Amino acid sequence: VLKLFKLLHRTRQEVFKNDTRALEAARQKINEEFRNNRDETSEEKINELLKIASDVEVILRTSVIQAVHTDSDKI
Repeated sequence: VLKLFKLLHRTRQEVFKNDTRALEAARQKINEEFRNNRDETSEEKINELLKIASDVEVILRTSVIQAVHTDSDKI
């Protein structure tokens, strides 16, 4: 669980580099979701939550694009 928590935070830092609002929002969401489920004892539910977190990490890494305006009409 801790390994996945750290992986999500590392991915967040890479994906949202130089975007302080997105970095903070992602940090809060990751921490909130793990905090809300920290007392879970059902092995089945824990495995389901870990699968969801793993899927989120893959989606962040492969599907999120950050664009930067370089000129008035260029990104």
